[in-house]
Amino acid sequence: MKILVTGGAGFIGSAVVRLLINKMKFSVVNVDVLTYAGNLDSLLDVKNSQTYCHEHVDIRNKEELSKLFKRHKPDAVMHLAAESHVDRSIDGPADFIGTNIIGTFNLLEGARSYYKNLNDAQKKIFRFHHISTDEVYGDLAGTTDLFTEQTPYSPSSPYSASKASSDHLVRSWGRTYGMPVIISNCSNNYGPYHFPEKLVPHIILNAIHGKPLPIYGDGSQIRDWLYVEDHAKALAEIVIKGKIGETYNIGGHNEKTNLEVVQKICELLEELAPKKPQGVKNYQDLITFVKDRPGHDERYAIDASKIDRELGWMPQETFETGLRKTVQWYLDNPQWWKRVLSGAYRLERIGELK
Repeated sequence: MKILVTGGAGFIGSAVVRLLINKMKFSVVNVDVLTYAGNLDSLLDVKNSQTYCHEHVDIRNKEELSKLFKRHKPDAVMHLAAESHVDRSIDGPADFIGTNIIGTFNLLEGARSYYKNLNDAQKKIFRFHHISTDEVYGDLAGTTDLFTEQTPYSPSSPYSASKASSDHLVRSWGRTYGMPVIISNCSNNYGPYHFPEKLVPHIILNAIHGKPLPIYGDGSQIRDWLYVEDHAKALAEIVIKGKIGETYNIGGHNEKTNLEVVQKICELLEELAPKKPQGVKNYQDLITFVKDRPGHDERYAIDASKIDRELGWMPQETFETGLRKTVQWYLDNPQWWKRVLSGAYRLERIGELK
């Protein structure tokens, strides 16, 4: 099976590509223009595979996407390419509109043109799997409710609004044009190869360098944490066995406050990296509370019973086991994150650790 994966050099996308090639023995066309969070260093163990190729194409370029479909003739599309950091969407929403909405439209149109020329046997196989986020649902402040596949959309940030828009486009292409679409919405991911602007890697790297560990507000915001390799396995199940026209929520069954996450990272570092930076007695002493960001959602929590019931998927990692693996990976792989922080992997500077 040949799968066209957009955003395959990103955090979740690279986990999907590694799984599809190394474990499932599929062919993968990785469509990634390599913006700031796209990193081919995350794919070093598959780059020489005969079943892998990288296409440096921007999904905002409709003509180039059409050429890709004609050239590679994929059996399915897994669409992960997206601008995904809420803070960046607040400071500069235009890129999120361009990539997440216009880019998704272009990909849908390229896939639609390709799909209508397939024979009946090929059409029966083809899938367009759109990977989205639980942030499209808004938040669950003051309740013990869970997001289900029927929860109304109520996005709070430019990022989540752009993803909600792309979800609606995908559903409408399914209903209007008969495209074989499937959507999944996931909770917060964490794990190896995560770009250091996100909470978990940011805290790990700041801590081992004796820098402040910033927490928005009082740190009471709750997220459901999903280990990225568990997520990749769920996505593979969906693209192979998922029902056309359906939506699947993917969660880790691990609700934690942001403060709890940071404290747990500090506890693990006390054990795994006991030799601290000069002047640091306890890693938790570095915790610093900062002004909350605008429109910060209070709680996300996923009901993932549907994907368990229909496809037999459940996360294998608990938060404790997954976080331990993650912290240990960052301690064992400084060559990866040092290149990211220096900008060396993409020849563009984004900051450095002192």
